[in-house]
Amino acid sequence: MDKVLVHRGFSTLNVITVALAIVVLFEIVLSGLRTYIFAHSTSRIDVELRARLFRHLLALPISYFENRRVGDTVARVRELDQIRNFLTGQALTSVLDLMFSFIFFAVMWYYSPKLTLVILGSLPFYMGWSIFISPILRRRLDEKFARGADNQSFLVESVTAINTIKALAVTPQMTNTWDKQLASYVSAGFRVTTLATIGQQGVQFIQKVVMVITLWLGAHLVISGDLSIGQLIAFNMLSGQVIAPVIRLAQLWQDFQQVGISVTRLGDVLNSPTESYQGKLALPEIKGDITFRNIRFRYKPDAPVILNDVNLSIQQGEVIGIVGRSGSGKSTLTKLIQRFYIPENGQVLIDGHDLALADPNWLRRQVGVVLQDNVLLNRSIRDNIALADPGMSMEKIVHAAKLAGAHEFISELREGYNTIVGEQGAGLSGGQRQRIAIARALVNNPKILIFDEATSALDYESEHIIMRNMHQICKGRTVIIIAHRLSTVKNADRIIVMEKGQIVEQGKHKELLADPNGLYHYLHQLQSE
Repeated sequence: MDKVLVHRGFSTLNVITVALAIVVLFEIVLSGLRTYIFAHSTSRIDVELRARLFRHLLALPISYFENRRVGDTVARVRELDQIRNFLTGQALTSVLDLMFSFIFFAVMWYYSPKLTLVILGSLPFYMGWSIFISPILRRRLDEKFARGADNQSFLVESVTAINTIKALAVTPQMTNTWDKQLASYVSAGFRVTTLATIGQQGVQFIQKVVMVITLWLGAHLVISGDLSIGQLIAFNMLSGQVIAPVIRLAQLWQDFQQVGISVTRLGDVLNSPTESYQGKLALPEIKGDITFRNIRFRYKPDAPVILNDVNLSIQQGEVIGIVGRSGSGKSTLTKLIQRFYIPENGQVLIDGHDLALADPNWLRRQVGVVLQDNVLLNRSIRDNIALADPGMSMEKIVHAAKLAGAHEFISELREGYNTIVGEQGAGLSGGQRQRIAIARALVNNPKILIFDEATSALDYESEHIIMRNMHQICKGRTVIIIAHRLSTVKNADRIIVMEKGQIVEQGKHKELLADPNGLYHYLHQLQSE
């Protein structure tokens, strides 16, 4: 460069220009290749992380979801995008640029040790500023995430309950609440942006000061003859290549704070223990004998006792009705059969095998469950019935639908079994949804069948259709029917009456009615009035 400027060496200038053009071309190719590699890596990492996260999420126990809002869980899962972008974006780029910076430092030291020391001396200022701003930024990011999770939860809740919101005409109140939460989130986001801007401007200020000092000292060195003009120009070009990664590292540290929040939030999901499958047994084909032995259960260690000293034996093929006041522990009893929960004391046995030793997935495939509110997926009726086995034959699907009293109305639909039911089965009536849910529970021919308030919300026609087929449905199975309507269980082989987590009566319908002081007799009187 000195030869070009001082001696007007145009031939040398041409050579340098060609060399710079080659370097620029190489840099463009390298940048394109790097972008391609990063994009490919991003896709691989994205697929791997999301697949693992989804598998882990589905393996979590039911208690995890019962203790958290849906929107909060969704917000935590979305933090995966932030982590992925950090790992495949600035993190890798900064590491690669930092490697080249060491080479540039060596060349800069060769040109001027004094100017190089100025650049090196500025590094602690960049680090100090980032360390100072980071704790404040982290608190602001934490607040922003909390407000965002609240918004997500409120949005999911509002969309899910849209029928109730419109029926009660509370749209203005809901809108007002949303506006307040949204304002809180925007305010938190603005505080984060303001603080991040202050951090970036602080870094820019340090960079400008270093540039002024470098030019001032460089000019002195040129005047004193310790440095040529060409060396000064080359040094400034190299220092720009060094300072840029340093600035990105300072920004990277701020991004790292945000990713730290994301990791913490996502860690709440990933660090939660899943249901244990290792070492669990897939028992032989079950017959249907169920035994509850000295069961004591509560949902949390500091929560009230839900089941207390429950002992119950159910024989294979027996139809059992369970009745009692709300909160007496009826549904909890059946959830223990599905191993959604583990009792605090006692054992639940099927065919004499302790369920604590059984593989939960295997166990749940042996048990058919129909709830009061059953969720249908936005797929065809066929897909909903054959959810557990998509490759199931049409004959088995139709047979299950006939048992559930659903085949007749399905056949009348234009698309038949290929009819898309809509979000949560919105395209069907409540009775139709319930009959499809019963077909779904029957299609795998489970040896144990649980009806948990399955007919309580049905119209009498739909309930009549289901009860008409109940004998055929119960054939060859152990059936447990939880109901508030005593008429639903009056034909059961045995009726269990529960009160405050204990079994207080059991027997047939007429036997229980014969006791005028019994709870069953009292409930029957209330429903007869």
